[in-house]
Amino acid sequence: MKKILLAEDDSEITKLLNLHFNAQLYNLVACATGKEALQKVASESFHLILLDITLPDINGIEICKRIRVINFHTPIMMLTCDAEETDKVLALELGADDYVTKPFGILELMARIKALIRRSEQSQLNEIKQKKEIIHKNISIDAEKRKASVMGERLELTPKEFDLLFLLVSNPGKTFSRQQLLEQIWGYLFSGYEHTVTSHINRLRIKIEPDIQHPQYILTSWGTGYRFSE
Repeated sequence: MKKILLAEDDSEITKLLNLHFNAQLYNLVACATGKEALQKVASESFHLILLDITLPDINGIEICKRIRVINFHTPIMMLTCDAEETDKVLALELGADDYVTKPFGILELMARIKALIRRSEQSQLNEIKQKKEIIHKNISIDAEKRKASVMGERLELTPKEFDLLFLLVSNPGKTFSRQQLLEQIWGYLFSGYEHTVTSHINRLRIKIEPDIQHPQYILTSWGTGYRFSE
């Protein structure tokens, strides 16, 4: 399930998108103000952000700018009006990935959302694959040899344990929900098996944490998921 944040004060557009976003494939989180959108981005993870330029409290371009200060990866699609050509250019320069002009066709919007999410996920995957070796505190990971060690002592990891550790260490400080970890490590066919992530996290902690009761590497983001220490 792809989680999408919609910042839009037009209730008719919000209703339209709610009707067309398949509940089995998408979780649409809607808000009507820029302030609420920024709060959501700061506390939750999303696969894509749909951002209206003309929000009542904070201009959508300013919101885009603020989001990019704390979030480099999540794709942002702007919803604009015909007369806002300069706004479109400015939004793209400030970090937006695409824009759709109102009124828009719902099928085209859905297709562009799918393409943008797919491109974003592939880009992040390529970034991770390019990292041959990562050293973080006392942990060393060699992606090519699929070898990980703590304090120079090699860890005995299963393939999924290695993939999970490599993903977390590659993104220090970034919180991944259990669902996101399932999708990236196990694939969409395992949707609904969040306990698989929990059990693998517990096994990793046993293998790398000096004190399992007070983890210093793999941390819990309460109510959300897990992150690796910064």
